[in-house]
Amino acid sequence: MPRYYLNRNPQPTGEREVHRDNCSYLPDRENQINLGIHSNCRDAVREAKRHYSNVDGCYYCSPECHTR
Repeated sequence: MPRYYLNRNPQPTGEREVHRDNCSYLPDRENQINLGIHSNCRDAVREAKRHYSNVDGCYYCSPECHTR
């Protein structure tokens, strides 16, 4: 199962993105919040919402959770 990370930096539209550990767009280490290991991005997004209310899945590595 993959490990997921949340980008501390918001996108220009305000949301923060959830990324899988192998994503080409994974933020720099100092801008990551480790969300842990999850079987799917929906669980990772749910965990990310404990940190920030406005989150979305990455278009590239978690397209099934990308809503914007």
